Amino acid sequence: MRMTVLALDGVFDTALSAVLDAFTTANELADMLEPGVGPRFEIELVGVRRDVRTSLGMRVPVMSASAMARPDWLIVPAPATKMPAQLLPALARRDVTDAMQLLAQHHADGVKIAAACIGTFVLAESGLLDGQEATTSWWLAPLFRQRYPSVRLDSARMVVPSGAFATAGAAMGHLDLALWLMNQASPALAATVARYLIVDARPSQAPYMIPDHLARADPMVERFERWARARLAQGFSLDAAAHALATSTRTLQRRIEAVLGKSPLSYFQDLRVERAVHLLRSSQLDIEAIAAEVGYGDGATLRTLLRRRLGRGVKELRARGVEET
Repeated sequence: MRMTVLALDGVFDTALSAVLDAFTTANELADMLEPGVGPRFEIELVGVRRDVRTSLGMRVPVMSASAMARPDWLIVPAPATKMPAQLLPALARRDVTDAMQLLAQHHADGVKIAAACIGTFVLAESGLLDGQEATTSWWLAPLFRQRYPSVRLDSARMVVPSGAFATAGAAMGHLDLALWLMNQASPALAATVARYLIVDARPSQAPYMIPDHLARADPMVERFERWARARLAQGFSLDAAAHALATSTRTLQRRIEAVLGKSPLSYFQDLRVERAVHLLRSSQLDIEAIAAEVGYGDGATLRTLLRRRLGRGVKELRARGVEET
């Protein structure tokens, strides 16, 4: 599987190294699965300029993008422009606009494109994400929604595949993205690399991730989260939540949707899933007892929710917890 990494001048050092280290590690570990025949990733590092340096000033040994072989995936790591005041002028740079043209050309040729963190802005600015789902850095979600209204932003998910594209969240989202791409070639290899890179089931990397950073960005949302976590067993009531937070149901609904991009009930469901998966992986409670802990009358309802949200059943989730312990 050929992976081409497009490094823009000023690329975020962590972003670039996370992607390259992940695929290099995958190649080193492939023989553990099937000696001599395990999956391999051909990795090319290209640039639209001959001289590319990271944000910390280190030279990146790129080959010319015009000479690159056709990849399966073209990956755009994040430039190190973390705030709007830096980001918006960077998107107008000549090398960045040239990169957008390159992305459009290769997309037209059937190449799939992936980006993470600020790299998703480069991809969205090209227009290629119009009509697609995507995610980006949590603190830039409002700017992303405003600037790219034709893109369906889902800021609650760490990795969002959509058509011929895949996008991921903030800095360490590059590692999640790399693992997701590996999984397309070999789920077993992706799982092995994840274990070696210590990407475990903690909330910041888990597939059921709750956007805690977004929740803490707003005092009302933070209070709502505390209220919700304390009431999982009792179930959800918008009226009760608004009363506890001394606000109106309308204000609470609007605030949660503005910050999290989802309804209060949907976020409450996310917390139920998070708690249920934690109990499956860390306790011997049966599914009926866990269902009661998160406010469901029977295990069948919880099983359905977990399958719908995570694409895994109870046995899979519990077994995965044992493997990662």
